[in-house]
This record gives sequence, C-alpha cells and structure tokens, in this order.
Amino acid sequence: MTFRIAVAGFQHETNTFAPSKATLADFERGGGWPAMARGFAVAKTVEGVNIPLAGFIAAARQAGHAIVPLAWANATPSAHVTREAYEHVATMMTEELARALPVDAVYLDLHGAMVTEHLDDGEGELLARLRRIVGARVPMVASLDLHANVSAAMIAQSEALIAYRTYPHVDQTETGARAAAVLDRILRSGQAPAKAFRQLDYLIPLTAQCTLIDPAQALYARLASLEREGGTTLSFTPGFPAADIVDCRPAVFGCGPNQVAIDRAVTTLEAEIADAEPAWEADFLEPDEGVRRAMARGGREGPPVVLADTQDNPGAGGNGDTVGLLDALVRQRAQGAVLGMLIDQQAAAQAHQAGIGAELEFSLGAKSGLAGHRPHVGRFRVERLGDGNFMCTGPFYKGSRMRLGPMAALRRDGVTVVVASRKVQAADQEMFRHVGVEPGRQRIVAVKSSVHFRAHFQPIAAEVVVVAAPGPNPADPATLAWTKLKPGLRLKPRGPAFARPSAR
Repeated sequence: MTFRIAVAGFQHETNTFAPSKATLADFERGGGWPAMARGFAVAKTVEGVNIPLAGFIAAARQAGHAIVPLAWANATPSAHVTREAYEHVATMMTEELARALPVDAVYLDLHGAMVTEHLDDGEGELLARLRRIVGARVPMVASLDLHANVSAAMIAQSEALIAYRTYPHVDQTETGARAAAVLDRILRSGQAPAKAFRQLDYLIPLTAQCTLIDPAQALYARLASLEREGGTTLSFTPGFPAADIVDCRPAVFGCGPNQVAIDRAVTTLEAEIADAEPAWEADFLEPDEGVRRAMARGGREGPPVVLADTQDNPGAGGNGDTVGLLDALVRQRAQGAVLGMLIDQQAAAQAHQAGIGAELEFSLGAKSGLAGHRPHVGRFRVERLGDGNFMCTGPFYKGSRMRLGPMAALRRDGVTVVVASRKVQAADQEMFRHVGVEPGRQRIVAVKSSVHFRAHFQPIAAEVVVVAAPGPNPADPATLAWTKLKPGLRLKPRGPAFARPSAR
C-alpha cells in the first residue's frame, strides 16, 4: 500500500548564552549543511548528505511511499533564532503543507533544542501549528538530535519521536530511516502507538555525552537491548546543557504497541541513567596544561595529539573566534601545531590581499565582543589561501558542500592557524586540507569542537585532550547564569541544585 507523506526539516541548536543570534540569512546559507530550500527542490538539496531527512526520503521511497517535500532550513548553532527567521520558515512549512493536502502522514527532521526570541519551545510550537492543519488523525513523526531538550508538548503533538544514538552524530541518515520504519508501521496498522516520557534531574556536560566512551556507550547498548526485549522504540537524549529553558535536561522516551511494555522500558532505562550520574562528570585541562601535555606526547614521526577547544565550539553556539588556546600554543612555541578553524573574515581578507608568502601583522580573533577577550596580535606568514568551497569526506559532515568564504593558513613561531570567513565547527579534516595542511602529519592539531571532531580526527590521534580555554560554551554547565531551569535540577552530575533568582 502506498501512502502520501509530507516531509520537512527545520533545525537549530540554541545556546541562549551565545554571542550571536540565528538570522534568516543564516538559515538561507545553511552553515555546514545544505542551504534553505522549498518544495520539490528539498529532496535534491539534501540527497547524499548525512542528515535524517535524506535517510527518511530514501527509506520511504524504497517502501513504496510518495514523498511530498515541503521545506528545509538549518543554521549553525548560536543564540536565539530571531522571530523573523522562525516565522519565515514556519510559514513556509505551513503554507506548503496546506497546499499539499490531503496527506496520509507528516515527517519532520527537527533538532529539539530550538529557542527563539519569542518561544522557549520552538519545536513544540511548530508541531502544534502543523497539527492544526492536518488534524488529529494524521500521524506525525519526527527525528531529533541527541542533544534535544524534549518537552511534553513535543511528545503530545507527535505519534513518535526518534533520536540519534551517536555523538559524534554519524547515524543521522540511519535515524531518518528508523523514523521511516516507525511511521510505516503506524500507517499500515492504522493505530497510534502507546507513548512514555521521563525527564531526568541533572544536566550532563557536552564532552561527557560522547558515545565512543562510557557511560554513554554502555547506556545506548542497554537501550538497544531493552528495545529488543520489549518490542519498543526507545530514545535517550542527554540534552543540550546551554539552553536556559525549563525543559533543558536529559530525557528518555519511546513508543510501542503496548502501554505496559513501553512504560516498563522507559522506566528501566531512566533508572539506569540516573544510577550512572557520577560517571557523567567531565574532565578537561587549562590551555597551557593541555599544550604542555600535547608537546610531551606528540612526536615528529608519530600521530598528532588532538586538543579540543570545547568552550568556543561553533557547534554549540560559539563564534569560533576566541584565541586562548592559540595564545598558549604560541607562548610555548608548540612546533608543528595547527589550530582550526579561527573564524575571522577580516583576517582572511587581509591574507588574500597580501598573497602567499607575505609576512605581516595580524590581529586575529575576538570579533564577537565577548567581555575580557582580546585579539591575538603578531606577525604571521601567509602559507596558503583557499576559496572555502570544498566537499567534506568525514563521517559527520560527509557529503556536505562547505562554503566558508575566503580561507588562509597563517604561520608564526612554528604554529599554523587555519582562518575561515564563515563559522562552522572543525569536524572534518578537509577543512585543513583545503589550505594545504594534512592533519595526520602535524604534532598537535587543535580543533574548535567538543565531540563531533572525534569521528574524523580520533582515528589519527595519539591522544585526545579536552581543553577549557575561555569561551561562551562552558565545559561546566554549573558556571552558567541560569534563570529558567526547573527548580531543584542539578547543574551538573552530583552538582548544586538550581534555585531561581529571587526578585529584587
């Protein structure tokens, strides 16, 4: 039996403490993912890219269903989505859906941690608007990022939510295919599944959420085991711990044909995650300590040590322009070190104007206006230039066409800096190769990323060290100036409980 399924995607991960908001222009460009598209252009736009929408479309078509593309929009993580941007994309989706009626089902590729200038729960509101168009009987299924901050409204407005299970997110296409299988079962049975939803009582630091290490690795294996035992579909989202909203926290949820079975599975998994609380504590080093460790470990002939500049991760809302780790590398004359990517449009333009081989003074970084941040000033040689247009090959960004504007490799005192004009997190080796730097041949590779870099860089690393240089995405969520969290929520594993500031 063939069903007609409307599909769309609208993704943004919002760090409410970040320095810059997501504008309509940011969604039109798409950041590291495909640019905004509408109507039938959507399917072609996302084809071959590691995103759930691409996986869903391929799987649904293979099952014999007719796909009706509505819209696609994604912007690099940042502070709040502007009202203009949200309403433009939401209106685009609702208009296309109304035009497409009647449809048998709706699939959405969402993030789950979108906060806008006027809405704390961007996805819950979007689902509600689409529900009003299709009515109560048309099933809606959505895929979510592993970092989703899931709300009761999101659960109520959908028949099923299916989240990624890997961080780095190498299973995005697979998650879309799993969502297609769940929706196919709903459509063929004609029955809405039973659902269950629980939220946990503590925040989990981003770097500790990596599924290549425990406790996440073991808990996701346990999730899969519980699914097989109970015939259910389960998800665990550790959450995005930089969104100042009441639903910022980890969650466990799922669906299945039997309410008793799904309640039992969700409750069991929730209890095991709660018991693992001490194991989620994150380790990181100060910049100079991290550089010293890398210099001691990194050999001239052996694999590099990879330093993760987690607190300025563009994938978590940073602008990629802080220079604390760069300062430490230059201060200690870390020979054979490279840092990327530093987002500085002015410096990239200056390098292109000067040309390869030129030596001149640069004032690098600190363009966001963050209090206490200063540029790195020094004389650099322009080693290589690039136009910023290239295809990614790593497991996370695979198939994504980067358009980062003018890029340059600048060198000073044995340290190379890869500069780009548009922000994206350094999660693919092609970002370095584009300007002539082969990551595997360096002694130290410093990346502005928290975890996604591991998919492409960990296989070449002698060691991975997380460094907490100053930046807008604190490795310790307890240091953030929270105001809206649920009272009593622990601000980190075994950390202090949140209490709302008293009115003055």
